[in-house]
Amino acid sequence: MASAPRSEKIWMDGRLVNWDDANVHLLTHTLHYGLGVFEGIRCYETADGPAVFRLAEHTRRLFTSARIVGIQIPFTEEEVNRAVLDTLRANKLRQGYIRPLVYLGDEVRGLNCKGSSVHLGIAVWSWGAYLGEEALEKGIDVKTSSFTRHHPNVFMTKAKVCGAYVNSIMAKLEAVNDGYDEALLLDPNGFVAEGSGENLFIVRNGKLKTPPLTSTLEGITRDSIMVVAREMGIAVEEQYFSRDEVYLSDEAFFTGTAAEMTPINSLDRRIIGAGGLGPVSRRIQSAFFDILKGKSAAYRHWLTHF
Repeated sequence: MASAPRSEKIWMDGRLVNWDDANVHLLTHTLHYGLGVFEGIRCYETADGPAVFRLAEHTRRLFTSARIVGIQIPFTEEEVNRAVLDTLRANKLRQGYIRPLVYLGDEVRGLNCKGSSVHLGIAVWSWGAYLGEEALEKGIDVKTSSFTRHHPNVFMTKAKVCGAYVNSIMAKLEAVNDGYDEALLLDPNGFVAEGSGENLFIVRNGKLKTPPLTSTLEGITRDSIMVVAREMGIAVEEQYFSRDEVYLSDEAFFTGTAAEMTPINSLDRRIIGAGGLGPVSRRIQSAFFDILKGKSAAYRHWLTHF
């Protein structure tokens, strides 16, 4: 059995507890039915010390996710921001991953969750490149999934809902079992949506294209890449496109907190462009990683030092 990374302390409902004591009851509602929301955030070692990337935006999305599914978080955004930093300090973590999770208690049985208590936990751990360090340069091999990205009226696609990710797990496992690194899901109309946990960009004729937010998560890394690309003078278009346009693209890459910015080497065994990290993607990736490392004065406001 694989051994997942761990740390010393987890923040739970306002207090820090030992990792092994961060437990919930078997009948916790979220465990059974999946109604909960979460975030994925990263912190980085920078030239000026450790910093969290776009903390305020991630916390705000946690609250908007909760609002969409009707959960009232019993803390303010400011309290959650402080809790994230406190948890990082308590674990002496200078670079790694942050997982806030909002979940319902065990007071209620059945689908009617009215009366359930609402809880918030924050865990942090050391975590490298999600798809592997080599993938940041050489790229990954992707399969178009047989699973479809949720219709907006099946799951609210602007919310990071725990249960919604069963679909992503099925797509990921299918891809890995078939010898690929990652999956690409299409939307209910057959257009490209996103990866199992990443947003997608392609490069054609020097321009960036990415699917609109109808059937994709409103990714914070996605937004960051769009801002950076436009500042570099690279045109960015949000529009629907089919998977064969990905086959024909000059470059393609995934973005996300975990994946950061990972190039796609191939889709369905068709090599994308020359394969690996292309010239446009390289420019953007280099600028983006400089921001994460605190080397870009123009984007220092995206970093919260602790």
